[in-house]
Amino acid sequence: MKKIQLGQSSLQVTPICLGTMTFGEQVDEPTSHAILSRSLERGVDFIDTAEMYAVPTRKETYGATETIIGNWFAANPGARQKITLATKVAGPVRATPWVREGAGMTADDIVASCNASLKRLKTDVIDLYQIHWPERHVPAFGALYYDPAKETSQTPIHEQLEALGGLVKAGKVREIGLSNETPYGVHEFVRLAEQHGLPRVASVQNVYNLVSRGLENGLDETMHRLGVSLLAYSPLAFGLLTGKYDQGGIEGPEAPKGARISSYESVRKQRWGRPDALKAARRYNQLARDNGLTPVQLALAFCYTKWQVASTIIGVTTVAQLDEDLDVWGTTLSPEVLAEIDQIRWEIRDPAT
Repeated sequence: MKKIQLGQSSLQVTPICLGTMTFGEQVDEPTSHAILSRSLERGVDFIDTAEMYAVPTRKETYGATETIIGNWFAANPGARQKITLATKVAGPVRATPWVREGAGMTADDIVASCNASLKRLKTDVIDLYQIHWPERHVPAFGALYYDPAKETSQTPIHEQLEALGGLVKAGKVREIGLSNETPYGVHEFVRLAEQHGLPRVASVQNVYNLVSRGLENGLDETMHRLGVSLLAYSPLAFGLLTGKYDQGGIEGPEAPKGARISSYESVRKQRWGRPDALKAARRYNQLARDNGLTPVQLALAFCYTKWQVASTIIGVTTVAQLDEDLDVWGTTLSPEVLAEIDQIRWEIRDPAT
């Protein structure tokens, strides 16, 4: 895979990134290490994690994923130097007091979280440090509308940038990024960085897949014109676009055993658990089969080949799943299939946005 530049930054990354939020919850440490090693063996040297992982987040597994990755670095001398490592500082508390006390995300919070991540990851520098979700109120994680009455922001974007800039200056962070952001947020971070000589965001990590294409309603233009790259997460829509739920659904005795969306009530209450999202996914999955593809091949090839996407974040629970996802690289979709995808979207829009 040819490396791509993230935004206007110094980072050159693979167009596929290994997401790790299953490590420490669904995936034990030995299997996690095997997945990490296989990923590097196959040329994917871009890893994304977060301080709040594993997911679903809970006190007992807070920080577990970073710890597992740090242990892999320690057990594999030289691996850290081959990896572009991305992690995230959690936004304001979302019923997770074990992450931090209070409702905000101050400059001190950012610095403290970075230092804790560095320790767990057993490294002295994070290549891409991202804000996991905005400090201000935004419609995210399936919420549809911005509501000014819910605004609780305590730390201006300028102050957040200054804290991140301090980490860059101290050599603890190379580049910075955002996640679950809006067009306004991207514009403000770039504007303030250029105005005050602070680090410029390299990327935004947002959901993007066949049943959640809201990014194409304006955020893609913002990022293109400002030179900010997209890291697309959940390309398989939490498993909806694998076909595993086409017969038994996501709940009940016929649902697949051990699957994330079937196992965790909190996940089912979010966008992936909407009946319309599963209905839409079944349409796309059948389109794949009708054209000689697996649902996974259609969904990943869609993300792998879209101009909006710099790197697609894949999350797996086994080495076999990793190989399946990587084997899709190079698959192209015909103009006819792409037209059918757009026709389905015209009919059902974006039920998991």
